[in-house]
Amino acid sequence: MSGTPDSLVVDQVTRDYPTAGEPLRVLRGVSLRMTPGDRVAVVGPSGSGKSTLLNILGTLDRPTTGSVRLGATDPFALGARELAAFRASRIGFVFQEHHLLGQCTALENVLLAPLARGRVDDAARNRAAALLERVGLTDRAGHLPSELSGGERQRVAIVRALMNEPSLLLADEPTGNLDAQSGRRVGDLFLELARESGAILVVVTHSAALAEQVGRSLRLEGGVLTDGTQ
Repeated sequence: MSGTPDSLVVDQVTRDYPTAGEPLRVLRGVSLRMTPGDRVAVVGPSGSGKSTLLNILGTLDRPTTGSVRLGATDPFALGARELAAFRASRIGFVFQEHHLLGQCTALENVLLAPLARGRVDDAARNRAAALLERVGLTDRAGHLPSELSGGERQRVAIVRALMNEPSLLLADEPTGNLDAQSGRRVGDLFLELARESGAILVVVTHSAALAEQVGRSLRLEGGVLTDGTQ
């Protein structure tokens, strides 16, 4: 991974949403510390705040109170343009839905990541080709998403997330739309690539199988984050 390795420090984060009555508190003092190469699965029932936490870690949502730091940076102290650049260069996302552009080939979808940083040069094209080869998709690079299987589409999404060598890799049910066999293969590949990259990995999932693959679990329930073994 390029640059100085970044640690993730989440300190007493809360998130409230306004309602007709009292504000709805979704996260209640969540704290988390991870260093480069660490990985964790966040499990818990629907509505427990898992996606809210992931959105805050990914700077797509802001905490009501508390702080998030990635390396030396407090992303929520940045202006809008600087925050967008930070997100594009330091954070990679993999979602349950692959979110590939239907009119773009697999390779073009992967190159959207460096394009978000303002440039697609020969180095980016070479890295994209190498990553697609790494996930066994060299011969599918020119295919549209509609011409790929579910597992292939998700592998393209994983490559796109890794393209900018992020410090923090976030995944929301990355195998949720796949059958058990494909999910296991994609999960193994995803975790292997994340380990090789040295990125911090946070996976939100309902899948006990994927949580087991990740190895370490934390449980989020009622907005409170605890050790998953408790």
